Amino acid sequence: MPLDIPSVTPSEEERLAELGITQTLDRSMSGRQNFAVSFTIISILSGCLTMYGFGMNTGGPALIMWGWVLVGLMTLFVGLAMAEVCSSYPTSAGLYFWAHKLAPRDTAPAWAWFTGWFNTLGQVAVTAGIDFGAASFLNAYLNLQFGYSATPGHTIVLFGLILLLHAVVNTFRVRVVGFFNTVSVWWHLIGVVVIVGALLAVPDRHQSPHYVFTEFVNNTGWGSAVYVTLIGLLMAQYTFTGYDASAHMTEETRNASVEGPKGIIRSILVSWVAGFVLLFGLTFAIQSYTGSLDSETGVPPAQIFMDALGASTGKMMLLIVIGAQLFCGMASVTANSRMIYAFSRDGALPFSAVWHRLHPGTRTPTNAVWLASGSAFVLGLPYLFNTTAYAAVTSIATIGLYIAYVVPTLLRLRQGDNFQRGPWHLGRWSRPVGAIAVLWVSVITVLFMLPQAAPVTVETFNYAPIAVGVVLAFAGTWWFTSARKWFLNPAHRSAAGAPTAGGSLHQGTSEYGELLPSPPFVAGCDGPCCVHGPRRTARPE
Repeated sequence: MPLDIPSVTPSEEERLAELGITQTLDRSMSGRQNFAVSFTIISILSGCLTMYGFGMNTGGPALIMWGWVLVGLMTLFVGLAMAEVCSSYPTSAGLYFWAHKLAPRDTAPAWAWFTGWFNTLGQVAVTAGIDFGAASFLNAYLNLQFGYSATPGHTIVLFGLILLLHAVVNTFRVRVVGFFNTVSVWWHLIGVVVIVGALLAVPDRHQSPHYVFTEFVNNTGWGSAVYVTLIGLLMAQYTFTGYDASAHMTEETRNASVEGPKGIIRSILVSWVAGFVLLFGLTFAIQSYTGSLDSETGVPPAQIFMDALGASTGKMMLLIVIGAQLFCGMASVTANSRMIYAFSRDGALPFSAVWHRLHPGTRTPTNAVWLASGSAFVLGLPYLFNTTAYAAVTSIATIGLYIAYVVPTLLRLRQGDNFQRGPWHLGRWSRPVGAIAVLWVSVITVLFMLPQAAPVTVETFNYAPIAVGVVLAFAGTWWFTSARKWFLNPAHRSAAGAPTAGGSLHQGTSEYGELLPSPPFVAGCDGPCCVHGPRRTARPE
């Protein structure tokens, strides 16, 4: 029977058609729900608290607080530049599609290819980081409540179970996920108020404001305070990831060219303010700095809760955090699967024909959901033998995502006045904002590749450069040996029905497996005028 695609405004359908995309996803998200996805993935109760122990060792209270202020400001520049491009190209493909549209014609496919691969790497890593953090906090709670010790093996088991849960939830219609994301916003905001309120009101003793904003701690083994300060920015920068989800959800959002950009900016601003309040309250309530770091739970914030609030209240705060982290991981799998779905529509992943199929009942990319969850699990496995594995995963996520974030901004700057603005734009501030964003990402990309602990051993090695290098080598080899001949190449023809003008690598079949005729050549197509084939068909009876 035919797919029942809900009605959308003509301008949305027409804009997608101009970009060569047929409306197939369920466009039922509101602007508030679009914001909720990005805000949930940023998740200050996930990123800030799972990386809090890293911050305590790498700069201490002073860097935790001032690093948050600096990184939040610079992230806002990156987000503003991204939002402007999102308004022009509101598609679930997001960053790599933007790169293709903005790059010079002869190199556009290459820019899109590598941007897409960096984005995919970052999305998988951020999903791994979020759900691994949730597993760590859940393990801490189970240790306190039931004596389930916080060992690497136990944490990995919980990590796998959480990823399984999030994969199952994401197989339902996007309306279900959208509802959970809306709940998540209030859970986060009310949760921060409850946690900070308790940490300010209950303890008999607090640290001084001078201590909170000036105490510097270096437990990394490195002798340079400047070096430690720079690598310590990872705590805040990792938290400020995932807001590209608003772009990836635009094909499912009403009034997407306006609400998508707003979702990006609002999620950064609200997280910046609420995160500062959360970090201040937590640092202000530390009772024993060393005791928190050496906690048997393996999670310093859990020990801070217990010391400051008592066992019962501390466990309740821990449950609030775990709930937020579960919401965050769910939203991350949602955004990750949409990126995989879009990238595989253009044949850019191995076995792309599998990953871009939609479930006929829910019209969600369920195969992409399972790939996202499975890949994230594999990326977290080194924790079984590497004590800095979590920091490495967060580095991979930050590097991969921010390279993908800034490439379209760089290309937009190169276009100058030729850039076709959408309804939401920065006006005369576009160039200075974009230049600051590119400079900042260039700096952090180098910083987070560096060793995070000394001496450097198998147990402390930052394997982020290896993971990034392996993906880059794989994508580069595939590009030069094959993909450069067909990826987003409108002139490519193949007897096998592979990419044609505006088709994707797998345009020869529908998502249900029927052979489809090649789409007609579009005169003057400079790339993705039909880039997001395959054309969608009704499910056969």
